[in-house]
Amino acid sequence: MKKRVVVTGIGAITPIGTGKDTFWSALKSGKSGIDKITKFDASSYDTQIAAEVKDFDPNAYIDKKEAKRMDRFTQFAVAASKLALEDAALNIEEVDSHRFGVVLGSGIGGIETLEKEHEKLMAKGPGRVSPFFIPMMISNIGAGQVSMAFGAKGPNTTVVTACASSTNSIGEAFRIIQRGDADIMITGGAEASITPLSMAGFCSMKAMSTRNDDPTKASRPFDKDRDGFVMGEGAGILILEELDHAIKRGATIYGEVAGYGMSADAYHITAPAPEGEGAARSMKNALNDAEISPEDIDYINAHGTSTPYNDKFETMAIKSLFGEHAYKLAVSSTKSMTGHLLGAAGGIEAIACIMAINESFVPPTINYTTPDPECDLDYVPNHGRERNVKYTLSNSLGFGGHNASIIIKKYE
Repeated sequence: MKKRVVVTGIGAITPIGTGKDTFWSALKSGKSGIDKITKFDASSYDTQIAAEVKDFDPNAYIDKKEAKRMDRFTQFAVAASKLALEDAALNIEEVDSHRFGVVLGSGIGGIETLEKEHEKLMAKGPGRVSPFFIPMMISNIGAGQVSMAFGAKGPNTTVVTACASSTNSIGEAFRIIQRGDADIMITGGAEASITPLSMAGFCSMKAMSTRNDDPTKASRPFDKDRDGFVMGEGAGILILEELDHAIKRGATIYGEVAGYGMSADAYHITAPAPEGEGAARSMKNALNDAEISPEDIDYINAHGTSTPYNDKFETMAIKSLFGEHAYKLAVSSTKSMTGHLLGAAGGIEAIACIMAINESFVPPTINYTTPDPECDLDYVPNHGRERNVKYTLSNSLGFGGHNASIIIKKYE
């Protein structure tokens, strides 16, 4: 018999706020975290804007010496995990460490470290490259460092599926508890790729918005005048727990993970499959796993990147699967506010779903001013609204044709 899995802790480090309450308050009010890039001089780039995490002090969460040996994405992962464990009121000294695990996602990993160490190599030779370069750069080190920080000796792995990484991670952590291999999992993802090389690569792909003179309006999912995504950074972490374990310790339960689905487009390295057929299959798989019908879903947190193809095809996918119910759903893209956190996107978007359930409120898609006839659903334009939310679905669709969907429902 499958075990039930619930969410008992939330940790968020985002461009619009740190901590679940600050993050949620910003989402509700439609606050944008997008501005001119401050981390480096981007004046020669086609895209000069991003959603940076401002005022992040790793030493508030991590020993100063240890923090210096971590890439920024790992710092985000450890800090957000600390926030989530505190939110869960979990005393790790009392936890069976062998049944306490970590599954984290990161699409790009330690690219900031890679760039800095490469500069040293070119300028000063191989003898000046840090001995910590490799263990700071590899994508799995976020999960490794989190396990070391909190003594989690159970299942530990990393998912790298581009922008689907965090949603896949949450789904895999859900499966680990469901089948009885752990009682508690730290899961979600972290990303810190607002760097010169990352930005240059995405600029060359013509994937990002060039609305540099109006940063807060640049991310406009489903709007006819959308012109690309905006890079974001941060971390979204959940504490998943086996239901009986959570009840026994008197945990606050935010919601229950009900279903998980994934699929492959097997179509193109960056473009989504025509008509979003891969995304539709991913959502269908999640619905089947949750043993619910399409009509049960109240809110979809869309992948909604603000790129021409994604928004059109994701809309088509929703309509093909949900039929007439597609027009009764609330569908919003919180990337309009946070930018696109790549491998960490699914983590903060799962948090948005959980908060929507608990607060009976659906966050908006901001900057929706010019309707696109090909995107004709209820995108909760510009202002969030009160709505009873029992079942939520969050989509994450990544380069390489990776699609992941997670269903989180009200705990009853």
